Amino acid sequence: MSALLKLQNIETFYGPIRILKGINISVDEGEVVALLGGNAAGKSTTMKTILGLVTPTGGKITFKNQDVTNAAPADRIIRGISSVPEARRLFPSMSVYDNLLMGAYARRNSRWSEIKKDLARIIELFPRVGERLSQNAGTLSGGEQQMVAVGRALMARPQLVLMDEPSMGLAPALVDKIYEIIRQIKELGTSMLIVEQNATMALSVANRAYVLQNGEIVLEGSGQELLKSEGIRNAYLGGAN
Repeated sequence: MSALLKLQNIETFYGPIRILKGINISVDEGEVVALLGGNAAGKSTTMKTILGLVTPTGGKITFKNQDVTNAAPADRIIRGISSVPEARRLFPSMSVYDNLLMGAYARRNSRWSEIKKDLARIIELFPRVGERLSQNAGTLSGGEQQMVAVGRALMARPQLVLMDEPSMGLAPALVDKIYEIIRQIKELGTSMLIVEQNATMALSVANRAYVLQNGEIVLEGSGQELLKSEGIRNAYLGGAN
């Protein structure tokens, strides 16, 4: 596999505060990578830096072997990066149908037949979403909104999906459902970077994982290696489950 995304020696500051301290992360084609850590570890800043919402003060970001360090967020989306943001961030007063179509905005020059085909695929993946297409997104449950957010990201036909805390605020049964869908997306060959505090769930689907602590990568390895190591989980993941 060749590297799809690379972060090389990324440094990020918020004012005088150094948040990311020379981190190195990569995601290969067809690979699922988990980025784990507790609150204030720098996970969300890493995600925002990849999306172009935060500009690094040092280092380099490449996507498909092209330097995107200073590329605009919209340009990164057009290149093939899509995101499922923390707290979902749907358009609450718009219908589920329109929220899904917003995911295909970067493909607005595509044939309508292709967009409809992708919409049918999303509805097949999320039957509950298909039942609520005419409903305003703000009236859905948290789990349903998360499904719409994932579907919206997939409508862009991305090569890389960034997921920021996909299990946050969901009941255990819905967390299982979301990760079942993540496994299905993985089987389709879509690369994913999953930022999570729920270490057990993330490691169960990840090919590789990084542990971020105080803005530094303190550990990396295969998902199964980290999942099986109780000592590592207690030391770096706070015994997350």
